[in-house]
Amino acid sequence: MSRSTSLRRLAACAATAALAALGVAAPAAHADAAPFNLATNPGFEIPTLPLGDWGSIPGWNCATGEASVSSDAHSGSSALSVTPAGANSTGECGQTVSVRPSTTYTLSAWVRGSYVFLGATGTGHDVPPAWAANTGGGWQQLTTSFTTGTDSTSVHLYLHGWYGQGAFSADDVQLSGPAPDPANPTWNVPTTDKVVFFTIDDGWYRTPEAEQFIADHHLPITAFPLPMPSGFDPDYFKRVTAVPGSSIQDHSVSHRDLTTLSLAEQQAEICSARDTDLRLYGTAPTIFRPPSFTWNADTLQAAADCGMRTVLTATADFSWGQSNIYRGGALQPGDVVLMHFTDTLATDLPRALAAAQAAGLKPAGLTDYLH
Repeated sequence: MSRSTSLRRLAACAATAALAALGVAAPAAHADAAPFNLATNPGFEIPTLPLGDWGSIPGWNCATGEASVSSDAHSGSSALSVTPAGANSTGECGQTVSVRPSTTYTLSAWVRGSYVFLGATGTGHDVPPAWAANTGGGWQQLTTSFTTGTDSTSVHLYLHGWYGQGAFSADDVQLSGPAPDPANPTWNVPTTDKVVFFTIDDGWYRTPEAEQFIADHHLPITAFPLPMPSGFDPDYFKRVTAVPGSSIQDHSVSHRDLTTLSLAEQQAEICSARDTDLRLYGTAPTIFRPPSFTWNADTLQAAADCGMRTVLTATADFSWGQSNIYRGGALQPGDVVLMHFTDTLATDLPRALAAAQAAGLKPAGLTDYLH
């Protein structure tokens, strides 16, 4: 991200601060709300960006080389087309979505082919899949339902064929039921503890000098790498987040202004980045950093649908030689400091640490405070 985004980020932070000061949050969804389609990219209509770590189909995780998007759709312009790689593959495609505990959901999809299965796992109960032995060359709707367990907050949806049965297609997936409450937007962490939080975005520059400073000073940091630099060098991000209290969190796939996207597109951006983080680092993120600090009500809902509890901006920017504290004055307890993985990070970090120490604050782990 370039310096030209600073004014935009400052305005966004001011808006976030106003919400925080007024105690305003986005309206929460309620259990009696109208059913909502929680599936990510349910019609396979969202175009794949030219980014290697997006995956073959936004929002969906499929075996490499087995899935593609076809124009021969049940509705709209696109559908899922899967050709299992061999007799030992079912060609499974799946996705994880957040749900409410102790709540009933209905899952459906239109499919075509022989022995096509639709189901969900992680519901808290055994749920038999819906399936079709043969759709006769046409489209057939499969439907199943489940009630989540008392501790279930996410489920895994899947579509697959069967061994040795050939290609299948799917379209218009629908997970119908109440959405999770929107994520909480904040620019700081309300606490009286003498702590501050260092966050570092993007990941394009991965310098050994910054890595060494983090290790030497035992700094807990929260990294928000994009999927592409994560894919280039995941070990670097594992090393810079090795200090206890550190974590890797979600920053979207393409770093676009999310307010220009629909709710469905935002959900694909956030969920696909989450899936990359989980695959590379073994832990699903729960905090989302919106690119350029731009977000709207759809961002809060999309983040929640992807398992994020918090949408986090920042109260200070120490990137690229800056020492910009948005509210003015010195750093305060609970402040969130923004930095970037740039060629200046090795000098940005000591400047931020000096500002924290001058205010009597100590860097702490963000996930220890945001639950």
